[in-house]
Amino acid sequence: MNVHDSEKIAGIFSESGLQQADELKDAGVVVLNTCSIREKAEQKFYSELGRLKSLKKKNPDLKIAVAGCIAQQKGDALFKRFPYVDFVFGPNNIDNLQSWIEDRSQNTEHSEKLRFRSGRAQTLDNPEYHTKILPMKREGRVRAWVSIMYGCDNFCAYCVVPYTRGRERSRPVEDIYHEVTSLSRQGYKEITLLGQNVNSYGKKLYKSGDFTFLLEKIHEINGIQRIRFVTSHPRDLSENLIDALRHMPKLCKHLHLPIQSGSDKILALMNRGYTYAEYRKKIDLLRDAVPDIAVTTDIIAGFPGETDAEFEMTMNALSEIKYDGIFAFKYSQRPETQALDFPDHVDEQTKSRRLARILALQESITFEKNKALEGKVFEILVEGISEANPDTLTGRTSTNKIVNFCGDKGDIGKLITIKIVEAKMHSLFGEKFKIVQ
Repeated sequence: MNVHDSEKIAGIFSESGLQQADELKDAGVVVLNTCSIREKAEQKFYSELGRLKSLKKKNPDLKIAVAGCIAQQKGDALFKRFPYVDFVFGPNNIDNLQSWIEDRSQNTEHSEKLRFRSGRAQTLDNPEYHTKILPMKREGRVRAWVSIMYGCDNFCAYCVVPYTRGRERSRPVEDIYHEVTSLSRQGYKEITLLGQNVNSYGKKLYKSGDFTFLLEKIHEINGIQRIRFVTSHPRDLSENLIDALRHMPKLCKHLHLPIQSGSDKILALMNRGYTYAEYRKKIDLLRDAVPDIAVTTDIIAGFPGETDAEFEMTMNALSEIKYDGIFAFKYSQRPETQALDFPDHVDEQTKSRRLARILALQESITFEKNKALEGKVFEILVEGISEANPDTLTGRTSTNKIVNFCGDKGDIGKLITIKIVEAKMHSLFGEKFKIVQ
């Protein structure tokens, strides 16, 4: 979501006549788009902002803006702590970035440059933000992100999202349809629909369908060959959506379904709204409907009140469900969240030890699953040149497995068949067969 927000920020600057600098030292404007979902991300932001201070001393004309969730939380306090910051705006106020940029000066020798207004924090409620169409400078030409909703109504005890991104608001179906249609005309082949909980899309829209209805509409758009979506809340995963995954061929066979913990007590403290048994039943329904689907998840290690026995329940869940991959993190205290005031916080050493065990177990499961794919043939969408090896191309299977292979740049943007010859921990290596489309 932050990457997609950055595409909007870049789009506004680009439309105003600015070009993206290749190096930080050449920039006239720097925007730090921040995340505060975990403490580590916040610490990285403060370190980066400190480095920008010395850069601004060398170049007093440099403009520094802070965007995203930390901007939303701290607001005007960022100006007091970091007086060299020029503008602050939250994730629901990206459109206000345009108000920071003044019109070009017509009567000075510097008319080619943009001027900037002195700024205050733009962190007010923006109830119409989800209806606004902003310019976009997208990172790639094959895959694109499309926001379908903003905010969240779940108030999980550990999560800052309802406080930084606001309450849940769904974009109108027709706006999403027109955006995806435009992407198709531009040659994009795959889209990923974004929302804090895509399964609850449409609940507050007047005379509108649910998430499955939206998927049906997008599925009709010619040119779009693959559709992904994140994130799904387990409580709201419906049989209709599972059925759509079975019957809509453009829907990729991958579902990210955060479990967070295998303990019913911890799940209740987290305010997740389901038990492990209920979660497991949905996984079984999903795999019965789509046997080759890949499932990934999120895990929090060391949530307040988690005992050794409850941690072992999470380990058992990993062993039973056998995810294709996970994102796992130590519990991080976040301002305004309910869990901040919970008793029985787990010490850092224990959290680190538990996280290490989670990651070690999952690595063995992921590698075992990847090894089982050796010798099999998959259709992949070629995304571009591999960052790890410029002599190879990279793409993904429908199940979101990264596949690297030797091919021609002309393959980029095409669906091709690949035979997997070697499995690695986080990727696969394959041989090109034949072009399908």
